[in-house]
Amino acid sequence: MDRLQFFTPVRISRGQESSAEEIYSVAEAMGFLRKWPTGRRGPVYQCAVNCCSAALAGRMSAEEARKAFAGFARITRLLEDDMALPMAGQNIDSVHALRR
Repeated sequence: MDRLQFFTPVRISRGQESSAEEIYSVAEAMGFLRKWPTGRRGPVYQCAVNCCSAALAGRMSAEEARKAFAGFARITRLLEDDMALPMAGQNIDSVHALRR
């Protein structure tokens, strides 16, 4: 597996009228973020961009970047509802840390 591939994709939902989009890698997450409207780019957006950039440069793991991107998607209400729940075996404390 590519070192920049996510173990689990981040599922993005743009509403009930369109199908969900799955983001499988740091590069895909960065592509999504680059298309984000300039007027809506705040600190959470910047954190996700910084983490994805760090992962692309080898200074952060893909999973750390995935967590930042998933946090961005959750805060912007794009995270698919079933992605908001922890997966079996996932440390619930790490999920709660993203919500703080």
